[in-house]
Amino acid sequence: MKSLFPLWKENPKDIINEFIDSGFKAIIVCANAAKLDKSFVGREITKELINELPSNVDVCGENGEFHTFVYDGPIFCTPIKFNVGEIVLKHYPSADGAHDTDFYFLDVNHA
Repeated sequence: MKSLFPLWKENPKDIINEFIDSGFKAIIVCANAAKLDKSFVGREITKELINELPSNVDVCGENGEFHTFVYDGPIFCTPIKFNVGEIVLKHYPSADGAHDTDFYFLDVNHA
């Protein structure tokens, strides 16, 4: 088995713009509360959203700032139908207490 890293050393802004321009649709379903506030959770990945991200956030979320759910795009036969529920904040304590992490999670269910 051989690992391929096609995005390695590529410009993240170019990658996310290609993703959007290609017709993929995704929403943010998880966000590190230290990097993004609750208002970003549940939003669709668009060029407007990318421009609103804080400067310390990778536009592809490659440093664990956020995670997405891709529900449509050119490789999909049909879009995935889904419903969104509540956003919850979960706390993850670290062993030393100095690296505790909080994440917002969006409940997503198949429609």
